[in-house]
Parts: sequence; structure tokens; C-alpha cells
Amino acid sequence: MKLSTRARYGTRVLLDLALQHEDEPILLKDIAQRQQISLSYLEHLITPVVAGGIIRSMRGPKGGISLARPPEEIRLSEVIRLLEGSTALVNCVNKPEICSRSKFCVTRDIWDELQRAMNGILESTTLQDLVERQKRKEQPEEVTH
Repeated sequence: MKLSTRARYGTRVLLDLALQHEDEPILLKDIAQRQQISLSYLEHLITPVVAGGIIRSMRGPKGGISLARPPEEIRLSEVIRLLEGSTALVNCVNKPEICSRSKFCVTRDIWDELQRAMNGILESTTLQDLVERQKRKEQPEEVTH
């Protein structure tokens, strides 16, 4: 599976929000600038994430977006499902009835195993995990002499 720009950018936006994790909403234009995503694309991108209950959107002079739940409660599997839909590598994994070979197809078994492994990683990884990974990447490594 190749993740779309939508999933990659959407995950970056959520990570940005989690890193800022303030009580005040964050302006879309600020996120767009930090993440180098066009504002119009960002506005389109957050719609399913707002509808899915991951982001809260507030209008008005103090408006913007914020996480609707703590980062440790947001799993990447949920994010990817909202932005991508199915993670199946091939259609017959989720819908075996579409192929008459599904019952005896060993390659379908491999695609199914790959999907389960990928889903396992996405399900076990939270936005908080990404925050912690990002913070570790930002820390300079100690120099040993």
C-alpha cells in the first residue's frame, strides 16, 4: 500500500497539533506554514478528521483547531482509516467474494498477513508515540570522545 499525500499530510498535521498541545486553538494558517502545506489543501484535509472526532474546530476571532482527545487516545489506525479508507493491499482481502480464487489463493493469504501486520503497527501506535519519537529526533546526540 502506498499512503496518499492526504494520509501523510494529515498525520503531520495531527502531530503538529499534539506537539503544540495547548488549550488554545491553533490557526490553520500557522500549521500550514510550519508544515509547508497549502492552506486550501489543509482546510480540505481536516474535514474528515473533524467529522471523525479527532480534531475540534472553532470559528471566530479566537478560532482554530485543536485535538478533541488526548494524543495517547488517538491511534494511527483511526487516522489512516479516516483519511485513506481501507488499508487492504488488494480488494479481495476485505471482499473475498469478488474473486472466485479467494478460497485457494495463497498470494491472497500473504496480502492478508501483510495487512494484519500493518494494521497491528497502526493500531499499537498513538499520536503520543509520535510526539515522543519526534522529541527524541530533535535532541542532539551526545558526543563521545
